Amino acid sequence: MDGRNEQNRRGNRRNERGERSRRAGSGRRGTERLSSAGRGRTSREVRPSVYDASRHRAAAMNETGKDAASRLAFFVLLFGVIALAVCGRLVYLSLVVGPENADSAISSRTQTVTESARRGTIYDRNGNVLAMSVDATTIYCDPTAVTDPDAVAQALVDVFGGSADDYKASLTKENSSFSYLYRKADTDDAQKIKGQKFDGVYFLDDVKRVYPCGQTAGQIVGLTDTDGNGVSGLELYYNDILSGEDGELEVERGGNGYPVADGVREIKAATDGQDIVVSIDVTMQEYLESRLSQAVTDLKGKQGQAVLYDGATGEVIACASTPYMNPGDRSTIEDGSTTLRPISTAYEPGSIFKCVTMASILEANVLDPDSEIYCPNKLAADQYTITDAHERSSKTMTPTEILAESSNIGTSLAASKLGFAPLYSKIQEYGLTSATGIDFPGESSGKLADQSTWSTVQSYNVSFGQGVMVTPLQMVRFYGAIANNGVAWQPHFLLSKPQTGEEESYDSEQIIENTSAINPLIGMMQEVVKSGTGTDARMDGFEPAGKTGTAQYTADGTSGYVKGKYNISFCGFLPNTNSKLVCFVSVSEVPNSGSTAGAFKDIMQFAVNHYTITPE
Repeated sequence: MDGRNEQNRRGNRRNERGERSRRAGSGRRGTERLSSAGRGRTSREVRPSVYDASRHRAAAMNETGKDAASRLAFFVLLFGVIALAVCGRLVYLSLVVGPENADSAISSRTQTVTESARRGTIYDRNGNVLAMSVDATTIYCDPTAVTDPDAVAQALVDVFGGSADDYKASLTKENSSFSYLYRKADTDDAQKIKGQKFDGVYFLDDVKRVYPCGQTAGQIVGLTDTDGNGVSGLELYYNDILSGEDGELEVERGGNGYPVADGVREIKAATDGQDIVVSIDVTMQEYLESRLSQAVTDLKGKQGQAVLYDGATGEVIACASTPYMNPGDRSTIEDGSTTLRPISTAYEPGSIFKCVTMASILEANVLDPDSEIYCPNKLAADQYTITDAHERSSKTMTPTEILAESSNIGTSLAASKLGFAPLYSKIQEYGLTSATGIDFPGESSGKLADQSTWSTVQSYNVSFGQGVMVTPLQMVRFYGAIANNGVAWQPHFLLSKPQTGEEESYDSEQIIENTSAINPLIGMMQEVVKSGTGTDARMDGFEPAGKTGTAQYTADGTSGYVKGKYNISFCGFLPNTNSKLVCFVSVSEVPNSGSTAGAFKDIMQFAVNHYTITPE
């Protein structure tokens, strides 16, 4: 009984504890509600365990989100850095290195060649073509693409001549994909090569210089080199006007290294040169050259030179020196043929210079044509003795007779009456110690020592044309002034530039101031032809005025004059006519004696007929 009661009591106590526990739980929930309503909690309140786990999970999830966001930001930043680096590299490659690489790539498959400008045409005064540019073809090859160099070389030899080895050197050139085979070929000749269709051989349109008049005026016109630049004559002097400006062509090769068919592109267009009209008359020039050659042969001389000059304008109508030069046939060019000696070579003129001395004397009114001078047959000068070219007895002579007989002694004595200082001044005033300024390369200015250094013998020698160096051009300018009332014009070739309409103008100068001396001087010069040393120059219907010259010369490397040979000349004009043409003809190293007065006569007679020259 007591045992069961004890069990009941224990059960009751458990039930009571359970009830109290429920009530306590109910009270805590109420307290929780009060707390959530803002009534506060006691320090002894403890949150249920279920609530604490939920909060920890939320905190954990918040920390995880932050980590994920950080990682995402890092990857975004890394991607941005990489993208920026890539973009920077692309910019560098395309804008900085790209053009250089592109140029390098292009240059590795292209070759730049010159496109020759069409050079201006040179016309004579009557519109005849002296030099012009025509279509041509330049042949080139890519040695890496040539499959049969022997056959190509032989074909080139068959058409153009030369040696097969010369062509093969270009055809087999190592480390090269471009090599010229033949430049500026005639188009018909180039077609013969083109028709054979050789591998690796190609063609470019080009231009070349041709000279329709051949040898005639060849020295005056001059030469160009293979690049089309003037190297002599008017081609050189007026190169800037004639040449224009070359262009550039780009020859392209494919990826395999072989030239692309029709892969020629114009990079810069060529600008053609200007034409010029010059004073030369081809018909007159041709005759002058022919007659000069005949004179050299007839007189057994070494070389000849001639000039036809208009004293009224300064125009050079014809000019030549042997040997001649054909600019269109370079295989026949001789030594000295590219030199126009009347302009570029000074020499001792001899007796044609006596007109300079007589003009000085007459201008100063020291003597007149009929004054008398005693002329011994020998004249002592320092340790030397002066004689005339031909033996004669001592006699009294007039200046007219002195000039007609070409007396060295008489001229020396007449000059001494003037004085050698005034003579020297007049020589300078006449322009015989300075270049004429002609538009031609390589003009010589002559040579004359200062008068203060002259000895007696040198003073005498200068008066008759020894010990003084002048050019034939200087002499014709002076003679032209005599024919033109004392006015000397600047010698020149260029007349006009037709494309621009420019007409050239030139200077003139009154070099003979005392014009009253001119007619007496002309009369004295006419006497030379009528009865003196120049009778071979006489012409029907005209009374030429001129002077012969027989000058000694020195050999190269020697100090004394050559014995038994002379440089002979004649210079004159036709006074009292509608023409003031002056003609000079000279032949050098003539044995014994002779005269070019006959050549002067023939050239002037041709001019009379050609230009209808008539007496006034």
